[in-house]
Amino acid sequence: MTENHLQAVKYFDVVIVGGGAAGFFAAINAKIYNPDITVAILEQSKEVLNKVRISGGGRCNVTHACFSPRILTEFYPRGNKQLLGPFHIFGATETVEWFSKHGVTLYTEEDGCMFPVTNDSGTIIHCFLNLAKKFYIEVIKQCKVKNFKFDTVGHQKFEIITDSIVYSSKLLMFATGSSPFVWNMFEKHGYKIVPPVPSLFTFNLPGHPICALMGLVVKNARVQIQNSKVLTDGPLLITHWGLSGPAVLKASAWGATLLAERNYDFTISVDWAPDVLPAVISGSRSAFAKKKVVANHQFGIPSRLWQFLISQVLVDTQKNWASLSKTEMSLIVKQLKDFTFHVKGKSTFKEEFVTAGGISLEHINFKTFESRLHKGLFLAGEAINIDAVTGGFNFQAAWTGGYLAGAEMSKRLMI
Repeated sequence: MTENHLQAVKYFDVVIVGGGAAGFFAAINAKIYNPDITVAILEQSKEVLNKVRISGGGRCNVTHACFSPRILTEFYPRGNKQLLGPFHIFGATETVEWFSKHGVTLYTEEDGCMFPVTNDSGTIIHCFLNLAKKFYIEVIKQCKVKNFKFDTVGHQKFEIITDSIVYSSKLLMFATGSSPFVWNMFEKHGYKIVPPVPSLFTFNLPGHPICALMGLVVKNARVQIQNSKVLTDGPLLITHWGLSGPAVLKASAWGATLLAERNYDFTISVDWAPDVLPAVISGSRSAFAKKKVVANHQFGIPSRLWQFLISQVLVDTQKNWASLSKTEMSLIVKQLKDFTFHVKGKSTFKEEFVTAGGISLEHINFKTFESRLHKGLFLAGEAINIDAVTGGFNFQAAWTGGYLAGAEMSKRLMI
């Protein structure tokens, strides 16, 4: 007698493995378009939607106010080409409309990040749980999936094997996030897995004196990972361990694979005033001739940072601009436009970790997010090799994949 015959079997039209953003969104939209189907969400944890809960410091950065599908793809280091078509169908515009239709109003902050007006991630969770209840979606927690089987004999169906119950479904979706166990399972089913590496992390500068300026923010800086094409800009935060902020997090995302290969031991250069030409800085000798250099911070660079940068160049901190030698002026330009750091190590960005890697995108039909290897199997969220920079973009990919998969599953079951 096989293991399956020893276990109870429960039947659903659709089984979704993973009770996160993509999983819930797929389940809800499948039921919206086809209320008569039966849907179950299997979640191995005690709680669902954990990442939604902690996102944005507990406020949930739902999406980003980027309403051009083409521009939106530019925020995805992996998956940007594949997402262009899906974003035309369900992008940021449709996300805002969808949440508004279901009682959640979003607002936009200055940097483009969009949050519920309540500033509470519980609003999103409450919305999803209420819709799941309304549409009789069965949410089964503490249910670890051990494997799945695809039966092509007779009626096509899936068997989803857990510790105590075998679930049988016509359609199956995996939206399990960054799960090494699931990736290993899919590899055994013939899928190529792109080796996972961390993304969205901060840069450690052990013992560097700039860390004494912790808490200081430069509104716009440019970060270049040396010996690479990775060049990013945006706000930069100095912390007690190194560098953080959007400019650094974007660099970590675009350089995720490269930096893993370098074992997080690399050099970066920082342009503290990317909008200012070197010639303009050099012109300060005449523009501010009689003013003291250290006391006369310029180009939008915060005073404490300015004093730190200049004091490393000038032995005489009482010098005025006019008295600078050509060599001193060149050194100041380099300090402001090309300040180098030797980064050694990384730190996770709060709890909002993101992983680059996962199920290879070659296995997915991006019109529906259906697997090319198993008909009726859908994949979305961080289980696949798509990730984005910080700012609501990772959730947008989850909503897009969940929506298209959910809509297709509902349509498939109408036939």
